[in-house]
Amino acid sequence: MATLDMSAQLRAPRRRRIAGANLFASIRGNGKAMAGLLILFVFLVLAAVPQWFAPGDPAASIYGRSLGMSAHHAFGTTAFGQDIMAEMIHGARPALEIAIISGLFATVLSVLIGVSAAYLGGIWDNVLNLLTDVFLIIPTLPLVIVIAAYFGHSGTTVMIMVLVITGWSYGARQLRSQALSLRNRDFLQAARVRGERRSYIIVFELLPTMTSLIVANFLGAALYSILTASGLEFLGLGDPNSVDWGTMLYWAQNGAALQTEQYSWAAVPGLCIALLGTAFALLNSAFDEISNPALRPVRRIRAKRTSS
Repeated sequence: MATLDMSAQLRAPRRRRIAGANLFASIRGNGKAMAGLLILFVFLVLAAVPQWFAPGDPAASIYGRSLGMSAHHAFGTTAFGQDIMAEMIHGARPALEIAIISGLFATVLSVLIGVSAAYLGGIWDNVLNLLTDVFLIIPTLPLVIVIAAYFGHSGTTVMIMVLVITGWSYGARQLRSQALSLRNRDFLQAARVRGERRSYIIVFELLPTMTSLIVANFLGAALYSILTASGLEFLGLGDPNSVDWGTMLYWAQNGAALQTEQYSWAAVPGLCIALLGTAFALLNSAFDEISNPALRPVRRIRAKRTSS
């Protein structure tokens, strides 16, 4: 018996490595996942070391005004004498910070409220479900605008708080529905019979079976965060002195970029926002396909002939 237990322990790490390798192989074999990762990787590099690509202060007005595209200014300059490419590169960091941090905290809040409500049941489910319903029926855009306007020209921290408050309820409803379908499964009943604590069952038994849905909720929350934050900054509800893609659009609008044919001033930050949102959307769709084989596109499988 001891020999069998020892052999099982020795085989466990190997099984974990194979499972991780299978997950990596699934991601590598998914075109949407690879495209999303490639786009996200480019923006991560720009956010990590912006000084390598655009040294100096991107907000400094040290160049000629409204210059066109050239070898010195790939996308030209703004009406205030700022290099558009430098602003675009330095704007990647705050955009990613808002998207990732807001998405992470919104997902944690969704998990805490949605999964706890479903598993605990009773009065806890009624109260937490009512709280979720209240945030679901409140018009999100007006609420976001009111909160952001109340804090004035808010910084990144306040922007993240606003996005988390308004972005967790939809994910909580999805996670609650999934947890309800799993609450009475045999492996959870066995954990209860063993006398495991509720917190242990939720964290170590229930949540691992919902990993793909949790990741999808994070990616969806990150997509919501980057689009909403950019929209608020475009409306002037962010910090207009920060270098961000949303504030670039705000100043482009104030500077009449389209009316004066300075198209790159508005097009470059808009394209970056669209590409980052596309990256999160592609990864979200790819994780759905990886976790649910029914969503995978039908591919013709060709059998390999081996020579004898």
